[in-house]
Amino acid sequence: MTRLLCLGASVLLAAAGTAVPAGARDLPEVYVVSRDPGTLPEGIAVEPDGTLYVTSKGTGRLFTGRIGDAELRPFAAQGIADRPSALGVHTDARHRVFSVGGSILTVHDRAGRLVARRRAEDGPLGAANLNDLVITKDAVYVTDWANPVIHRAVLRAGRLGPLRPWLDIRGAAPRFPAQYWLLNGITADRTGRTLLVASNGTEAVWRVNTTTKAVEEVQLGGTSFGPDGMLLRGRHLYAVLNYGAPAGVYIAELSRDLRSGTVEHRITGDRFALPTTLARHGCRLYVVNSQLDDPPGQPPYTVSALPDPTCQ
Repeated sequence: MTRLLCLGASVLLAAAGTAVPAGARDLPEVYVVSRDPGTLPEGIAVEPDGTLYVTSKGTGRLFTGRIGDAELRPFAAQGIADRPSALGVHTDARHRVFSVGGSILTVHDRAGRLVARRRAEDGPLGAANLNDLVITKDAVYVTDWANPVIHRAVLRAGRLGPLRPWLDIRGAAPRFPAQYWLLNGITADRTGRTLLVASNGTEAVWRVNTTTKAVEEVQLGGTSFGPDGMLLRGRHLYAVLNYGAPAGVYIAELSRDLRSGTVEHRITGDRFALPTTLARHGCRLYVVNSQLDDPPGQPPYTVSALPDPTCQ
């Protein structure tokens, strides 16, 4: 779960009144992922051509659709029958669908055929519980909710190598016990040399140099900022908050070196139902409503679409 205790006066309420970009006016504002009880959507990816993929924490399934259609349908993905949950999902330039759940990373083509399946090794606290992933030019990096470890699988000519522990992040802040890290969202800059990793337990975002493995906390003006899902576009960090503050999307403008920043936009309100993560397409943000409350919510399970306030 995400924690954000205080954002202070630097946060601007900028969502209201944002102009709707031309071409987006006819698109749905709400997408139905599933009407089946217990689906509990979690992750989302949107391809450049407008194809959506959404994961189910409750069942391990994936759903797909188009940004022009308000209803998604099950994605016929092979090799996931034994996966009880699915969390993070992303696509690559080859239109392959990468998703994680439990200790398993799977890769499917657009037809749902299983391209690769990799199992993460146990960490210092036991079995891996893979949470989110990011794809760079030469690797896939995966966070682990149960262990303070970032896993990595090398990509060579499109082929995915074994998924192995790559970085034990505890050295960045030894004051936090291993079980406190609760690694969540992960994103990367365009070069793939810098990762930003969300840690719910430390209530912070951590900057990781993929060459040196140096780790440092991103300074956000003294605010407590431990997101769920994240997205980096240029110097804008989009983060979903769902605990300790009004649930919604928080957007920070970061420094050129991605070491510090200021939260500039906060988008909250009753359009969200315990949001977990987001994707961006055009000048719209697509936010998953997980309904992972206690007790969990009820169908229909949805994705909310809204204008990106950083668009000019």
